[in-house]
Amino acid sequence: MTTTDRTAVTSPPRASISARNLRTDNWMRGPVLTVVGITAWVAYATFRVFYQGDYWVADYHYLTPFYSPCVSEGCVPDSAHFGRILPDHPLIPYAALSLPFLLAFRLTCYYYRKAYYRSFWLSPPACAVPDGHRGYSGETRFPLILQNFHRYFFYAAFLISVINTYDAILAFHSPSGFGFGLGNLVLLTNVVLLWCYTLGCHSCRHVMGGRMRHFSKHPIRYRLWTFASVLNARHMMWAWITLASLALTDFYVMAVAAGWFSDLRFVN
Repeated sequence: MTTTDRTAVTSPPRASISARNLRTDNWMRGPVLTVVGITAWVAYATFRVFYQGDYWVADYHYLTPFYSPCVSEGCVPDSAHFGRILPDHPLIPYAALSLPFLLAFRLTCYYYRKAYYRSFWLSPPACAVPDGHRGYSGETRFPLILQNFHRYFFYAAFLISVINTYDAILAFHSPSGFGFGLGNLVLLTNVVLLWCYTLGCHSCRHVMGGRMRHFSKHPIRYRLWTFASVLNARHMMWAWITLASLALTDFYVMAVAAGWFSDLRFVN
């Protein structure tokens, strides 16, 4: 008997069944809801990003996260906290320096990969359901090989979260002095949720505790890794909640800026 024969793995043949799968539950509900949810969010975000209006409330220094940092020549000067360096053009978003990195961070996120692989690509659409494609090359070929850059997009997303935090803090200081309103709560809540999603990222967890042989020798990194692990356990939840919080925050700022209703003020 050859070496190949001795090490070969044998198993009974797969049972012959006529059905494509043996799932009896409504397994299509998950992929369908994912497609509807993501498509609706992308449609709204695309409209708002290129609308280039109603993004800044001058009375209270509210800046929507979809336009942060506002770096276009078309930005209202007071909303451009880091200068205006890009030309004003209908096809160039006012926050063109940050949006591509945020999009790349979300697209390459481990959870979002699972979400759109199962829903848009049906690869596979659910557990115990056959893949919708004949071949499978994994993430070894273009463009999916770019998923490996997720660890680098994390650093950009971290920096942008810092900028969003700065925007939320700055909003407490309006032209008339310190103030506090419902808009401040909306901006602050959105920032906290964004941090929960960003710090719960798998890449952040690896940065905190990866490649360590002994946690006992690195107590600070161990505590940071533990914190990131707690957030990571609910990464899917933070992923969806932040999509909702981003849209709601933008809508609130847009509505106040457009004069649809006034901001509810608690102080000044």
